Amino acid sequence: MALRPAPDAAELRERAIRDAETLLSAGEWIRAFRGRYVVVKLGGSALENEEAVDCLLADVRFMETVGLKPVLVHGGGKAISAAMAEAGLETKFVAGRRYTDADSLAVVAKTLAGISRSLAAGIERQGGKAVALCDFDLHAPNALALYGRPLSLPGEDGQPLDLGLVGEAIGANHRAIEDVLKEDRIPVLPSLARDRRVPGPAGLLNVNADTAAAALARLLGAEKLVFLSDVAGLYADPNDESSLIQHLTAERAGELIRSGAISGGMIPKVEAALEALLAGVHKIHFVDGRTPHSVLLEIYSDSGVGTEIVADDPH
Repeated sequence: MALRPAPDAAELRERAIRDAETLLSAGEWIRAFRGRYVVVKLGGSALENEEAVDCLLADVRFMETVGLKPVLVHGGGKAISAAMAEAGLETKFVAGRRYTDADSLAVVAKTLAGISRSLAAGIERQGGKAVALCDFDLHAPNALALYGRPLSLPGEDGQPLDLGLVGEAIGANHRAIEDVLKEDRIPVLPSLARDRRVPGPAGLLNVNADTAAAALARLLGAEKLVFLSDVAGLYADPNDESSLIQHLTAERAGELIRSGAISGGMIPKVEAALEALLAGVHKIHFVDGRTPHSVLLEIYSDSGVGTEIVADDPH
């Protein structure tokens, strides 16, 4: 196989100029978002691709370097299902939530804590600093940073469904998160919460990762909430990849849900996003976590690569 000739001085100079122009174009956004929280939710297929995860962690590290306050929240549904199967436990879903009894919660908690520590270690390998806030001891230095309560959902008969130890996030340990960020470290949070009214391990709750990230963005007053998935964003026609919507309002997003253009597992993601917008989060982004550096391209470029949702359109 013929070797490519080495680039000459003129080509290297052109590359350097393009790199400088890229940095300058991103400067406006870097300045605008300095000191603001951005919550990044990672889960699903994006967690299974090691190269994609490394790119994401590099993006998160860059955001911290240029003055943003990134907080990484993750789920781990497929890893949990695999761990439960290995433990001989049946996976059961009720109204789209994983039914969680005491035995399955132990597997969920162990699996998610392992993912948190792995992501934090990945940031460290790239030269950054990170802390996995996944200790189940309420008084530990790296204790869980989300507080919750049992989730209650009505069934078809109007009576509450039995979800087991499933919760919703209602509070966050702002001080713990801020202390980590002040030390130039990146907080990594699993989708677990602690019910502070219940002492000991019994107070642990399994929380849907999308709603956990949206709740955290609300609680922190985040500038942005970024959902990473295995699709490029939201589509006007889910069967037509050319119909990607790059910008839409909360009202339009609601219309797409009602029309069926947004369906299935995307509905709870978008509904959680709309709740975050109503609570003051400025923008929600849906991007493909498999695309290299999709988070940076979405946040620090004029055009972006996914879908952004805003509360309303000033125009």
